[in-house]
Amino acid sequence: MDNKEIIKRIKEQINKIQPFLASEGGMVEFVKFENGIAYVQLGGACSECTLIDVTLKDVIEEIIMGEVPEVKEVKRI
Repeated sequence: MDNKEIIKRIKEQINKIQPFLASEGGMVEFVKFENGIAYVQLGGACSECTLIDVTLKDVIEEIIMGEVPEVKEVKRI
């Protein structure tokens, strides 16, 4: 599968996560996909939250990796 299709699928999952984060004043934005890693930027309330790493790994990464097996890890920029 080419990167364009993988990126499209990653963005679809981020769009599903966005309302949950927005309800808490946060946001997530796709930045790039490179070498099996999806890079995202967290903003709003997420940028100051002490649970940012939990949200990233236990929510965002789990959802994206569960639906897009080409993604091996999600990192924030």
